[in-house]
Amino acid sequence: MTAPLFPLFADLRGRLVLVVGGGAVARRKVAALLDAGARVRVGAPELDPTLQALHEDGRIEHVAARFEPQWLDAAWLAIAATGDDVVNRAVAAAGEARRVWVNVVDDAQASSFQVPARIERGPLQVAISSGGGAPMLARHLREKLETELDESLGALAGLLSRLRHRIRTRLPHLSARRRFFDQLLAGPVPGLLRRGDHVGAEQELLTALARAAHGTGRGRVALVGAGPGDAGLLTLRGLRLLNEADVILHDRLVSRDVLELARRDAERIEVGKQAGNHHTTQDGIHALMLEHARAGKRVVRLKGGDGFVFGRGGEELEFLHAHGICFEVVPGITAALACGAYAGIPLTHRDHAQSLRLLTAHCKDSADTLDWPALAAERQTLAVYMGVAGLQRLRDNLLAHGKPATTPFALVENGSRPEQRVIVGSLDDLPELARAHAVQSPALLILGEVAALATSLHWFGAAPLGATPSAGAPLARAA
Repeated sequence: MTAPLFPLFADLRGRLVLVVGGGAVARRKVAALLDAGARVRVGAPELDPTLQALHEDGRIEHVAARFEPQWLDAAWLAIAATGDDVVNRAVAAAGEARRVWVNVVDDAQASSFQVPARIERGPLQVAISSGGGAPMLARHLREKLETELDESLGALAGLLSRLRHRIRTRLPHLSARRRFFDQLLAGPVPGLLRRGDHVGAEQELLTALARAAHGTGRGRVALVGAGPGDAGLLTLRGLRLLNEADVILHDRLVSRDVLELARRDAERIEVGKQAGNHHTTQDGIHALMLEHARAGKRVVRLKGGDGFVFGRGGEELEFLHAHGICFEVVPGITAALACGAYAGIPLTHRDHAQSLRLLTAHCKDSADTLDWPALAAERQTLAVYMGVAGLQRLRDNLLAHGKPATTPFALVENGSRPEQRVIVGSLDDLPELARAHAVQSPALLILGEVAALATSLHWFGAAPLGATPSAGAPLARAA
């Protein structure tokens, strides 16, 4: 796989850039370089009329000759735009020998840098590159963004640039500046600039800055459900909060793909807990939320699945409420829904399961509080969280209370992730099959007639492993 290009914006003010070629393509490159403040030297036997006029006006230098490698000796960058492949490749080779970056127009393989498609709004620029392999696609995206990015963004960028020192002085902390900018963009300033009221926009910005500088500085906490692992299942609201967060307190099971969606400079703190190894206690998590919120930061408490389904989210909100911390809750796709869907198992089915029970039985104390006779009833689906360590106790209790030994099950390990595994079988063999396949957390147990459908309806990842479900288990809807 080819490594991606490294994007950067170069300051060319007063720096020499060589353009080899004197035709229409070179003319376009020269215009962009002059706009960037570069000192441009054009090497070509002849210049087209526009370039000739620029030379006569003293805006560009001209070397009236065929290319010589020494032309690159004082250059910072070079562009080969002659239309002659031999000459263009010679420019590229000379640049490589001198460690000068060279762009060969329409020849990505020979180029050491690419000139991206650009959208300009004053000092604000958006650059799009396909690595030179699909320039028409980059151009298409540029045209699309041209229609979506308002012209007032250029004026806003100029205003913010002019007031940058004042903003940084009044709001020295990065988290406070981020909140200020978020509120500014959602306020009246962009609309005033769109109408051409630059004076009013500046006054409104300074008023907002004064309010922000004299604010209480109290932060807030968002309890966000990260879903089961597939980053595509994260909600839009959750994504937005991850991009606004100053601090992310995340569970051990939150996938790397989800964390990659967060702000690059956000502080990430793992507060994961797993059976027998509490990396951070619940009281410790409470203390971290309080510490960072009181420091004026935007905190995301990022939980695997959904925070209100065996996620202790209620306890955390009670703590925040008791300490006067503002909070909000963003639900996530809980493991039962995701694992069922990604294993091809409908959790309810009008022929086989009219109800669904979510339960956890990861320790003896929690198992002793369960209503075993109700759990052993027919025509329902049991979704058991955090149950890998207690499968034998679960199996024995269900059998003791009348659950048929042939009841199908599916153990879904790493549900929705690329490494997902599904182990199927019958209740009487549940713990033995789990041990034989070395099932590890995170894994969710789905128990009930619908679990048999995993063998025929699986669509994601490898086919289910394990024993074939009982011949009496339904594999399709009854006629």
